Amino acid sequence: MIEVVTVSSAAEAGEIVARAITALIEEKPEAVLGLATGSSPLPVYRALAQSAADFSRVRGFALDEYVGLDPAHPESYRSVITREVVEPLGLDPALVHVPPGAIEGIETAGARYEAMIREAGGVDVQLLGIGSNGHIAFNEPGSALDSRTRREELTERTRLDNARFFDSLEDVPHACMTQGVGTILEAKRIFLLASGEGKAAAIRDAIEGPLSSDCPASALQQHPNVTFLLDEGAASQLSR
Repeated sequence: MIEVVTVSSAAEAGEIVARAITALIEEKPEAVLGLATGSSPLPVYRALAQSAADFSRVRGFALDEYVGLDPAHPESYRSVITREVVEPLGLDPALVHVPPGAIEGIETAGARYEAMIREAGGVDVQLLGIGSNGHIAFNEPGSALDSRTRREELTERTRLDNARFFDSLEDVPHACMTQGVGTILEAKRIFLLASGEGKAAAIRDAIEGPLSSDCPASALQQHPNVTFLLDEGAASQLSR
């Protein structure tokens, strides 16, 4: 079941989610967070950094990583998570994990990452953004709705969307390691944040459209505890 909360700004959405996360950490200091990258979750991380919560025992699992990109590259998700989450919040780097993006061992990387999530007891709160084509993490249209962590080819549309983070489109990797849709659905609670009219069609299809691999985010309709936090633009095509 999807709950929809409309907000006046991305900052308001970030504050709402941050309050839920800090309440969880007060109850469970070793909470497991599912960490998203991109612009959508940044207001959450900024609000968390302003809180008085103790994040030293919190564990984290990132959604995805580029394949073949040096982890030291500023746009690798290892670097992004370190810069935007680990350092501002004071997380223990040893407790924060990112899917392996190295070519060597890629065949077993997904299974190994899933085993780590299971050993941690599963994700308590998963943060998500949504792509303009309805992807969550890097599960592109056509991804099986029960998919697991795996190597995935990036569509040209997603590469174009992400080119703003690189010097040129040619620098954007062609493949990634991503948690699967089925993996994401195992999180106990999910928050998806979106803003702007550019996401409105994807939000409409995710919430009101049929359950379909054409819009991987529509799989969230099957989850018992999902909240979409949307500004006016992102919610503009919803009929209900």
